[in-house]
Amino acid sequence: MEGAVGDERRVKLIRPGDRSEGQMTPGMRREQAVSTDRSWAGHVTTEAGMVSGWHHHGDYESHIYVVSGLLRMESGPGGQDVVDAEPGDFVFVPPYTVHREGNPASAEATVIVVRAGSGEAVFNVDRPDDT
Repeated sequence: MEGAVGDERRVKLIRPGDRSEGQMTPGMRREQAVSTDRSWAGHVTTEAGMVSGWHHHGDYESHIYVVSGLLRMESGPGGQDVVDAEPGDFVFVPPYTVHREGNPASAEATVIVVRAGSGEAVFNVDRPDDT
């Protein structure tokens, strides 16, 4: 998909077997479907009990659709804002929002992530201040 010169105006179909391995995080498996200079889309599977490190996505905004399982997002002062999303829910993460995601359930979770923006996509940071 990246660097597809001459194909910019053609509809593309990406089947599960066409996805490539995305950026790895312990406990998470990212499969990249689309990556351009302005967007990223993929299929993400999160192990039961997994919690990521604190990070943000720079200029990218993230749109997340929960396919199965439970997605927990923590953000805000001290990470006190907690959202638990279930199958059928959408989650929106604005640019530069420090957060971490996890799966507090006993079964694997699957989400579809679409990011729009540009530049570096992941910045690992410390836990947000309590203020």
